[in-house]
Amino acid sequence: MIQYQKVCLAGFACELPENRVSSQEIEQRLSPLYERLHLPEGRLELMTGIQERRFWKPGTSPSTVSARAAAKLLRNTGTQPEQIGCLVHCSVSKDFVEPATSTVVQRELGLSKDCINFDISNACLGMVSGIMVLANMIELGQINCGLAVCGENAGPLLENTIKTLNADLSLTRQTVKSQFASLTIGSSAAAVLLRRYSPNQGGHRLLACASHSDCSSNHLCQGDASGGMTDLSAPLMETDSQELLQQGVKVAAGMWHKLKKVAGWTEETPDLICSHQVGKFHRKLLYKTLHLPLEKDFSTFPFLGNCGSASLPVTCALAVEEKRLQPGQNLVMLGIGSGINAAGLAVQW
Repeated sequence: MIQYQKVCLAGFACELPENRVSSQEIEQRLSPLYERLHLPEGRLELMTGIQERRFWKPGTSPSTVSARAAAKLLRNTGTQPEQIGCLVHCSVSKDFVEPATSTVVQRELGLSKDCINFDISNACLGMVSGIMVLANMIELGQINCGLAVCGENAGPLLENTIKTLNADLSLTRQTVKSQFASLTIGSSAAAVLLRRYSPNQGGHRLLACASHSDCSSNHLCQGDASGGMTDLSAPLMETDSQELLQQGVKVAAGMWHKLKKVAGWTEETPDLICSHQVGKFHRKLLYKTLHLPLEKDFSTFPFLGNCGSASLPVTCALAVEEKRLQPGQNLVMLGIGSGINAAGLAVQW
């Protein structure tokens, strides 16, 4: 648990792919599997609340869309590239194993050679982890301004999952469940700018952060080792969705207890709640367990699906675009990642 005195979130930005794919389209592509197992059409949207998700054009690299979101954010905030003291790339998706994908983004943005850059990987919690690292660096006086970026490319996972499900004749109604979560994944990119807080300059103050984990459950969602999310990779992911839901919310409850304590908040303090976007049952159980008012929720999963590490910052960016936050209001950002890790940020707008 950490309290911050010197850090503000200067802004969010996101990039959304143009290619929209509905849950109905995915089920149509899975017709061989659905017919063989006599699965009812419409179950994908019914069980998740996800109507559609988006994907990049083939050949799009994670660094390209990360840099695009970051460039938009720098323009919107009037920030010069040479002001960035540290850049962290936080996606599950990467251009390659090495060098760090951050090096590509740094080059594309024209950042200073004095700017520290590296990748952070923490499943769907990557961007929250990146924000926490940058906030600590600012609080310690190591940098004055930092940039966390991500570009998730879910297309290869969806394509390989559909191919595998249709080809594997050994699958049953029971065993197919481990692939279900992969059909909810979508693509997007995001950037978050942090800087040293100054009363004269204003900004949205980062008040506190907290984290909690239970790594005994790290087997509940695992991707294979076939490389980064590029068009040449063939990733698969196995997820025990029901158990991950239950255990993930338990970990989130431990994190929320800590965050309330360090921030001095209660369940009624937040004016807006943005969380990692999974689906309607996850949202319902999360809010019920944490005793948070559902009417303060801002969701994007119905039209974006689960965008990995980009889900939470994209949701915040869209909430800002829709003017859901006013000066002086309180925002809580809640993130959960397979592992299981959970982290939360308390922000005064």
